[in-house]
Amino acid sequence: MAVLEKTSRHFGTEEIINLENKYGAHNYHPLPVVLSRGEGVYVWDVEGKKYYDFLSAYSAVNQGHCHPKIVNAMISQAQTLTLTSRAFFNDQLGPYEKYITETFGFDKVLPMNTGAEAVETALKLCRKWAYEVKGVEEHEAQIIVCEGNFHGRTTTIISFSNDENARKNFGPYTAGFIKIAYDDLDALEEALSSTKNIAGFLVEPIQGEAGVYVPSEGYLAKAKALCEKHNALFIADEVQTGIARTGKLLAVHHENVQPDILILGKAISGGVYPVSAVLANDSIMNVIKPGQHGSTFGGNPVAAAVAVAALEVVKDEKLAENAENLGKIFREKIGQFVEKSNIATLVRGKGLLNAIVINDTEESDTAWNICMRLRDNGLLAKPTHGNIIRFAPPLVMNEEQLLDCVSIIINTLKEFEK
Repeated sequence: MAVLEKTSRHFGTEEIINLENKYGAHNYHPLPVVLSRGEGVYVWDVEGKKYYDFLSAYSAVNQGHCHPKIVNAMISQAQTLTLTSRAFFNDQLGPYEKYITETFGFDKVLPMNTGAEAVETALKLCRKWAYEVKGVEEHEAQIIVCEGNFHGRTTTIISFSNDENARKNFGPYTAGFIKIAYDDLDALEEALSSTKNIAGFLVEPIQGEAGVYVPSEGYLAKAKALCEKHNALFIADEVQTGIARTGKLLAVHHENVQPDILILGKAISGGVYPVSAVLANDSIMNVIKPGQHGSTFGGNPVAAAVAVAALEVVKDEKLAENAENLGKIFREKIGQFVEKSNIATLVRGKGLLNAIVINDTEESDTAWNICMRLRDNGLLAKPTHGNIIRFAPPLVMNEEQLLDCVSIIINTLKEFEK
């Protein structure tokens, strides 16, 4: 009982890490820093050291840590009514559903909690539409996905993953998926033409976990047109790229694309509460009938209140416009360094979702060591795929802060020049 009565403030970094290693499953490999407080673009560790957060909880904290409007919405609702289940109506869900559908231009929303749940919901919705509207024979529906994708870690989702670390020894896998190369319209058209059983195409507008791969200009619009030609649903997974991260409210908006099914999560709540959503028009969403899909916590009053506040912050504080502006500055400044560097070979991204490719192999520890040094220098980031470092700060960052961070990143990279 003594351990339970203590708070994290009584523990140092090493002791807390040891507790996690002893009592927690080893399904993550965190950077060795123990955070205890966050505000805006900053976080503090248990020793009181201050850092710039350049991960934003994988783009869940776009509105900044502990945004007062979002936190207050959560506190106020949590003190009033937290959960009813969907056995009853609650007074927050309807207004939230109206707000989010009008914001993104859809007839209906199906509320869930996590990104992976929302992806699973979209897959079920797409298949049901294929059987009941398109006329695909039951159990024959195929959904096209991209190599290098990351849509979550459920059994169904890892079934079409390329990441053997996420797949190995978790089978048997779920059938019904066709994998094609990302950013390859010929491959997409070939897959769409290969059978009449194609239900849809699930795609990330930018592949984040794969290393912030931005597709060729026009890819998304042409992919949507191909889906329309073959009567297949275009499903955009904007869990990480949505909610202003890339310089538009949605990444697909850069090409004026309206998905048939839109998947949202992470920053839809500003990172203070698990909220996700699947949006579609009536012609698709109405195939779901009572009892066919659901979630005890999905659409709960706290989630609804928090999501409205989080979306209002994005609009009121013009976070998409800020991400667009600061992203250009970031890539310009880092790009100038990369031109003369032998440790960094490339910077790429859109808005404030960016990555630097390190001049080493995926099996090397160079990117990890750079992130450790960035930590020492007051900035937190994490490698992905071994030799790529993803940079995604909260969208409330200002230009002065961004330039300070660029200086930290460049000076740190210089320490590793070969």
